[in-house]
Amino acid sequence: MRIAIVTDAWRPQVNGVVRTLGYTGRELTAMGHEVRYVTPEQFRTFPCPSYPEIRLAILPGKGVRRALETYAPDAIHIATEGPLGASARSYCRQRGLAFTTSFHTQFPEYIRARHLPVPLSWSYHWLRRFHAAASRTMVPTPAQRDRLLQRGFRNLVVWSRGVDTEVFTPEPRRHYDLARPIAVYVGRVAVEKNIEAFLSLDLPGGKVVIGDGPALQRLRAAYPQVEFTGALFGRELAAAIAGGDVFVFPSLTDTFGLVMLEAMACGLPVAAFPVTGPIDVVAQGVSGVLDDDLRLAVLAALQLRREDCVQYARRYTWRRCTEVFLASLVPARA
Repeated sequence: MRIAIVTDAWRPQVNGVVRTLGYTGRELTAMGHEVRYVTPEQFRTFPCPSYPEIRLAILPGKGVRRALETYAPDAIHIATEGPLGASARSYCRQRGLAFTTSFHTQFPEYIRARHLPVPLSWSYHWLRRFHAAASRTMVPTPAQRDRLLQRGFRNLVVWSRGVDTEVFTPEPRRHYDLARPIAVYVGRVAVEKNIEAFLSLDLPGGKVVIGDGPALQRLRAAYPQVEFTGALFGRELAAAIAGGDVFVFPSLTDTFGLVMLEAMACGLPVAAFPVTGPIDVVAQGVSGVLDDDLRLAVLAALQLRREDCVQYARRYTWRRCTEVFLASLVPARA
C-alpha cells in the first residue's frame, strides 16, 4: 500500500506523537508498504503561540493538495488537528476520499492548564466536528476511548503504543552524584505536565528531570537541588533513565505517556496518578503504582522489582501496534 500520513507534529519536535509516527512509519516500511509524510518541513511556517519551538504551516492548502494528488495514496491518515491536518481533511472531503484520524493530545485540558479562557465544551465541540468526518479515529487507550465516547465522538478504535527494547534497556546505567533512591522524570518541561507535583514532593534521595521546554529555566531556579539534564536522546536517554530508581509521571492530561513504557523497559517502576494514560499503561503493583497521593505512589513503587518492569514493557512492541494501525486504515477510494 501507499500510505500518506499528514502531521503537524514532526521533527525537530521531541514528543510522543513524533516518536509514534516515526516508529510506525519504520515498521510499515519493514512490512513492505510505502509511507509518505506530509509535515511542516515542506512548508513555510510560523511559531505556535506559547510553543515557539513548534512550527505551524502557513496557508498549506495548495501544498497539501499537491502532495496528495502527486502521491495518490491508497490510504490517508490525518494524525493531528493543526493547519496541515485541517487542510488534508478539507481536501479529502472535497474529493470524496475516505480517511482516518488519530487523537493524540488532550488540547482542551492543555489550554485550561495554561489558564486560557476557553471552555472545555467549546474545544471538544471543535475536535468532535473535526474527527466526525473520518471513517475511524484511532485513540491510544481504552480509557481515552471511553472519555471521548462520553463527549459524543464516534467510530473510535484503540491503537496502542510500543517501546524500542533495543534502545531502552536496563543497562548501561548513568551515574548520578545524588543520594539514593533517585526519582526520575522525563518529558516536556511545561506547565501542562504538572511537573511541580513531583518536584515539590518530600522524598528521600535525589530527583532528576530530563527534558527541555518553556518552564525549564524557572523550575531550575526554583529547585536548585534537582538535577536538570536538558534534552537527551537515544541510548544516552536510556542510560539516564536506567540510572534512576523510580520513574515519576505527574501528568494529568496525557493520553498515553510513551515515556512510561520506556522507563519500564529501563527497569524503573512508575509512580503516577490514576488518570487516563497511566490507568491503561501501568500494571498496578507489577510495573508501577497509581495513587491520588503521588508521594505514596513513589514510596510503594520503590518496592517493586526492576526485572518485572522490563518483562512487562516487552509486551508492547511497535510491530504489534503497527499491525493495529494498518488494520484500522480505510481505502481512500472506495
